[in-house]
Amino acid sequence: MDTVQEGGCACGAVRFRVGAAPRRVGMCHCMTCRRIHGSAFGVYAVFERGDVEFSGRTEAWHSSSEAWRHFCPVCGSVAFMEYPDTGEIDVPLGAFDKSGLYEPAYELWCRRREPWLPAGVRTEYDEDRPRQPDGDTS
Repeated sequence: MDTVQEGGCACGAVRFRVGAAPRRVGMCHCMTCRRIHGSAFGVYAVFERGDVEFSGRTEAWHSSSEAWRHFCPVCGSVAFMEYPDTGEIDVPLGAFDKSGLYEPAYELWCRRREPWLPAGVRTEYDEDRPRQPDGDTS
């Protein structure tokens, strides 16, 4: 698989290019992810900020004490989540041009998971992942 991957929003006004493998890939069942995706969960590949290049204008809102969610102001698609304190960028898997690139290794906020979704498939966290002593969450 090529390390360089590209993608973008639904209308093409925002594009991105990643030049490295993700640090990790996970699913999130929190209510914010459910609502912004209009789905039962969100799935994100997590990259170092310097590994992702964006073109096009985004708008952002502070969705939690740690994160800013960026979206395309034209079509409303989720573009990425930014964590300034950790230097990470979460890119939704559905925004990549190719499918089947990355498989989630864990699930967050499983206490909000729909009961019809299978459990026990990957590492599960009732809420968020615990932070490591150095602040890293990998």
